[in-house]
Amino acid sequence: MDLGLSLGYWGRARPEQLGTMAAGAEKSGFDAVCTIESWGSDAFSPLVLIAAHTERIKLGTGVVQISARTPAATAMHAVTLDHISNGRTILGLGVSGPQVVEGWYGMP
Repeated sequence: MDLGLSLGYWGRARPEQLGTMAAGAEKSGFDAVCTIESWGSDAFSPLVLIAAHTERIKLGTGVVQISARTPAATAMHAVTLDHISNGRTILGLGVSGPQVVEGWYGMP
């Protein structure tokens, strides 16, 4: 069985101890840590911070919204994170809902 830690997203400020929590999960034997994007934070940037505090744990987007960026931009974000983390990226994609897709991104 694989264990994963979901750190979610945040609004006004990043949660304190984000890197420390991920490092603790890694030390405790967790296999992956995931972040999501909605209402203020993206999923990729926190994983870069987490990559700097960890060595082994996989880094997952759970999920990034396909309406938020072009396919090429999504691929570039994922490849950059994968290079920074030495191959630990798990890319999760999703569609979100009309409030975000239409309201935030102006997509039908």
